[in-house]
Amino acid sequence: MKTYSIGEVAKELDLSVYTLRYYDKEGLMPFVERTESGTRLFKESDIAALNIIECLKSTGMPIKEIKHFIDWCSEGDATLQNRYNMFLERKATVEAKIKELQQTMEVIDHKCSYYKTALEAGTEDVHKDNKIEIINP
Repeated sequence: MKTYSIGEVAKELDLSVYTLRYYDKEGLMPFVERTESGTRLFKESDIAALNIIECLKSTGMPIKEIKHFIDWCSEGDATLQNRYNMFLERKATVEAKIKELQQTMEVIDHKCSYYKTALEAGTEDVHKDNKIEIINP
């Protein structure tokens, strides 16, 4: 079975070695084996688990809650419902972020169109008849 060094994993996941050591210190990597001298040996499955950790982190989930998920995984099938519920909550969080970002994009698209038209006309006066609010610094 192929193993990877912490540096190789950091590069693969676009993380720093420091971040991986922090995750280990916080108990997010109990699955990673070590040599007798303490060197971490990462397997493909460890990298997959770290991808899930990064996914959860990108949803805004705190490290402490990610640790609960890792603990539940270690506990086995008895925690399947907890893990499922957690992912349903994360899904709702991401859906809300997507909706918020879509609304933000609509405003940005509108302002891009506004300024493009103004640039083409050489003035913002082109928008006076449209009753579009102009924000001046």
